[in-house]
Amino acid sequence: MESKDITTLAGGYCNTKVDYSRFVTREVKIGDIPMGGSNPIRIQSMTTVDTMDTIGSVEQTIRMVDAGCEYVRITAPSIKEAENLANIKKELVARGYHVPLVADIHFTPNAAEVAARLIEKVRVNPGNYADKKKFDQIDYTDAAYQAELDRIYKKFAPLVKICKEYGTAMRIGTNHGSLSDRIMSRYGDTPEGMVESALEFMRICEDLNYYNLVVSMKSSNPQVMVQAYRLLVEKMVAENMNYPLHLGVTEAGDGEDGRIKSAVGIGTLLEDGLGDTVRVSLTEEPEKEAPVAIALVNRYSKRAAQLETAPKREIIQLAPTKPTEAYVSKEVNAFIGGSLVPRIIVDISQKNLKDPFILSDVGYKYDAVLDKYHMGDQSVDFVYLGDSLPSFTMPGNLKQLYNYDTWLKLENKTNIHPIYTLAQYQTAEMKDSSMNLLYVSNELLTSDAFATLQLDKTVVFLLETDHIHGMADQRQFFANLQEIGIDCPVILKRTYPASEFSGPIGDDMHPEEPISKIQLYSATDFGALLVDGLGSGIWLDSAATPTDKIASISFGILQATRSRISKTEYISCPSCGRTLFDLQETTQMIRSRTNHLKGLKIGIMGCIVNGPGEMADADYGYVGAGPDKITLYRGKEVVKRNVTSAKALDELIEIIKSDGMWVEENNA
Repeated sequence: MESKDITTLAGGYCNTKVDYSRFVTREVKIGDIPMGGSNPIRIQSMTTVDTMDTIGSVEQTIRMVDAGCEYVRITAPSIKEAENLANIKKELVARGYHVPLVADIHFTPNAAEVAARLIEKVRVNPGNYADKKKFDQIDYTDAAYQAELDRIYKKFAPLVKICKEYGTAMRIGTNHGSLSDRIMSRYGDTPEGMVESALEFMRICEDLNYYNLVVSMKSSNPQVMVQAYRLLVEKMVAENMNYPLHLGVTEAGDGEDGRIKSAVGIGTLLEDGLGDTVRVSLTEEPEKEAPVAIALVNRYSKRAAQLETAPKREIIQLAPTKPTEAYVSKEVNAFIGGSLVPRIIVDISQKNLKDPFILSDVGYKYDAVLDKYHMGDQSVDFVYLGDSLPSFTMPGNLKQLYNYDTWLKLENKTNIHPIYTLAQYQTAEMKDSSMNLLYVSNELLTSDAFATLQLDKTVVFLLETDHIHGMADQRQFFANLQEIGIDCPVILKRTYPASEFSGPIGDDMHPEEPISKIQLYSATDFGALLVDGLGSGIWLDSAATPTDKIASISFGILQATRSRISKTEYISCPSCGRTLFDLQETTQMIRSRTNHLKGLKIGIMGCIVNGPGEMADADYGYVGAGPDKITLYRGKEVVKRNVTSAKALDELIEIIKSDGMWVEENNA
């Protein structure tokens, strides 16, 4: 057996929680592009055309490679598709493309065994490779459970031996929604079950002296995904393993929501140095995925260089970081903290404060005829005006924030609250009776000024950072507060300078990808804290970003972290060669009729592989069952089978209505 000396991780699931340090995994050979070890974090995606369409697959693969993909995955649902991978590879080589190909296998071991002889890597899903899923609850004795493991060994071993003989790599890819009945019966629908599902297969590989493995723990819920990867690393280290990690949030959806959801999950792990390859799963053309993944990954290659050249600056630690332990704050003014949803601040100080219509950017639509405002589910909680005064009356339920010196001069302070520096708060001649917001940082915790701070039930912290590894700095702040014994609500603030964050991503992205780094970076910076229950609110500060976009991103981050639900969530697979309808068009059609159903989660899946299992987190499902045939689900329960595409959406809406979950859209 190979030597695999692994050092115990000081950070629990990573090298350290207060410095950026990449978790070093073993190197795995995948064609001519190795993964893990000291290699760069690799980029990959998956084709969406029929695998039997050789030229279509080749041309799409070329577009993906040109967009930045270093590996390309292709579905092989049966032997004929697996065999055709040889033709696809041959044509790619003839056109000068030597990209490693990955066969995506779910229910067909025989197809995997064919593919493993032809291309560089196979992906197997342990939840359905050797098990069947009928959603049965089975009470296994230890002996019966071991008998099942023995059965899996016999079914899986032939593929392992072929991969070993041909030098083929393998990804053991667990998906949250496709855990087997056996795993579900013993571990439940949990990160623990996801990890054990993979470890069973990994142990078989090691028993057969096969180590060319990559592992993934995917979920459409970023919180579950993050927990599963962290636990996987801990378990791997405990069992003397260090296999490369393939990161991804499955079925993230499309547009801004898909990008934010992906960044919350993937970025959170990259922040702690975890991850050797990234696939961003969007319900869009696959060449749109690679640029987003590149933008996420490039941030960390640059960070390593920044930390090497910048003056050494320690993150202040008064206590060990415990990011999985949520920070429980008190409630202030019955509005923020405690068990209340996180609040959102948006800066409007530079807007035209003579025009009440500007508030539509932050969710307050002004009706000039009735002289009143209409709120929605995405109306922000605070607006920051700094030292600027509006000439119109603000909505009664929108809280206004001013710098202390300006607030002090206001005659009417109803619904208006001050923001102080630490020095201002210490010497303030007057304070608000209900809520006082105070700028703080992790470094300030060790200052004499903080040591003498008199806190009361009205104080809310505004937590800033200018540290290169800002998420770790802010995360440590919460551990430090707990050590000191302070329980004030904390609003997370991150500032993104216009000089660095104006316009599209540019050098980091394919030039045609019209998205901003703000979307990805802020989702990572805030999301990495919110998924651990850290933060009572967020303030995304970016002068280069339109106000309505800041508000939209802020709500999107809270939605993706499941900390505040303000809209319908779509769990939509990114399409592949198995897909039985146009996913992008169908997703938009369903969204157009249901996007007012706040809090509902609707799964839109192209085929039964991504059917009831992969949308495990959804309330309702719309799943391709065959050409022009849709099966509709309530949770994991089939409600109607083989509905024609023309009638399927109406039928889905009727199911939602019959469950009492439908509300009419308010167009006010």
